[in-house]
Amino acid sequence: MSRWILHVDMDAFFPSVEQVLDPGLTGRAVIVGGPPESRGVVSSASYEARRYGVHAAMPTSQAKRLCPDGVFLPGNHEAYEEYSRRVLTILERFTPLVDQASIDEAYLDVTGCEHLLEPQDGQAAPTLPQAPGVGTDPSAAVRVGRAIKAVVRRETGLTCSVGVAPNRLLAKTASGLQKPDGLTVLLAEDVPRLIWPKPVGFLHGVGPSSVDHLRRLGIQSVGDLAHYPLELLAREFGVSGRHLHDAANGRDDTPVLPADSAGEAKSLSRETTFAKDVGDLAELQGTLLGLADAVARRLRRHGYVGRTVVVKIRRADFTTVTRSRTLPEATDLAEDIHAEACQALTAFWKPGLEVRLLGVGVANLQRSQNPPTTLFDPSEKLRRVSRVVDRIKDRFGERSLTRARLLEPSGRREEPGGEGDQES
Repeated sequence: MSRWILHVDMDAFFPSVEQVLDPGLTGRAVIVGGPPESRGVVSSASYEARRYGVHAAMPTSQAKRLCPDGVFLPGNHEAYEEYSRRVLTILERFTPLVDQASIDEAYLDVTGCEHLLEPQDGQAAPTLPQAPGVGTDPSAAVRVGRAIKAVVRRETGLTCSVGVAPNRLLAKTASGLQKPDGLTVLLAEDVPRLIWPKPVGFLHGVGPSSVDHLRRLGIQSVGDLAHYPLELLAREFGVSGRHLHDAANGRDDTPVLPADSAGEAKSLSRETTFAKDVGDLAELQGTLLGLADAVARRLRRHGYVGRTVVVKIRRADFTTVTRSRTLPEATDLAEDIHAEACQALTAFWKPGLEVRLLGVGVANLQRSQNPPTTLFDPSEKLRRVSRVVDRIKDRFGERSLTRARLLEPSGRREEPGGEGDQES
C-alpha cells in the first residue's frame, strides 16, 4: 500500500493575514518587514509585491525602490500565531498525523484517512472509494487536499497550496510548483520529467554553499545530481551525500508524526536588525536580554521549556554564524536564556567585530511539566514573577512593563521573526 502525504503551505502567510485583518489591503502590495528607511529586511511579501521583484530577505530599502507604492508593515506576531493555530486545528480534523514544520506549513499523512473528509456546509462528508487505504491511486488524497483548502479558506479567509505525493520530500516540492492557491500531485515517475531539469539549488535544503560545492563537481542540475555516483558524493559530503542523492531521485522515507511523538527539535526565536552596526559588547548583551525576554514569554505562552539556546550573529559584511549552548535542565526563564546567550556571544566575540543583526532562539523544546518546587527555590521565584508579568502584558500590552536595563535607547529595531520565518 502506498503512503499519501500532503504538504500544506500557506500562501504569503504574513501579508495574507494582514489583508484578512484589514480588507482595505486586499489587492495591494503588502510588504512585512518594517519601514523602508531602516536597515531591516523583508520578512514576507504579498504576491502583488512579488510581481515587482520583492522577495524575503531583501533589504526593505531596495523593496521600496522596486515597489514605491507598497504598504510596509512591521508585522503582527500575535495575529500570525493565532491564525497558525487555527489552521493547525483544521488540519487535525482530517488526520491525527500532522507535523507542523513551521508557522505556515505542515505535513499530513492521509493514508487511509479519506473517511475523515470535512463535511461541507452542513452536508454529510462525501463518500470516497473504500479500498484498503488510499492505495496507488492519488484521487482520494487529492479530494482530501481540496477539502482542506476549502475549509481553510472558509474559516480563516486564507489560501494555501497543497502538494500530494507518496513521501514528504515530493509533497513539499509539489506544493511549491503551482503557487498561490494550487494543488499539485507529484509521483515518483514524474521526477525525471519535472524535477531533473531544475537547477540543483531547486532542491529543498540545498543552500548556496552546497550549490557552489556541487557546481565545482560539475553538477548543475538535479538530474546531474541524481546520476552522480553515490560513493563520490559520500566522499565529498559525508553522510549528507546519501541524502542529496536520495533527494535528487525523489526518495524519502521520513514518517509524518505529530510534534509530541516525533521527538524532533523545534524552536522559538526572535531577532533584531540594528539601525547602525554595533561593535560594543555591552550593548549587544543588553540586546540579548530583550530578545531573551521575548523568547521566554513565547515559551510560557505555548507551554514549552527548552534546553538549547542558539545565538544568531550577522556581521556587517552579511556573513552569518550561529552558536549554541545546551543547559542541564530545560527552562522558560529569560534569565537562564540570557546567561547562556551571553556566554555564547562572548566566546565568539573579538575586538573590532561589527554586528548588523542579532538573534536568540531556544530549541530542543518539550512540554512544561511544572515540577514540584520549594518556597526557597530561586528559579520558582523568578517563574512566579515572570507569570505575573505575562498576565500584566496580556492585559495592558507588551510595552506596559519593561526591564530598567532596557529603557536606554539602543537604536535597534526588531524584525518580524519566530517559528519558521521562511515563507513561500
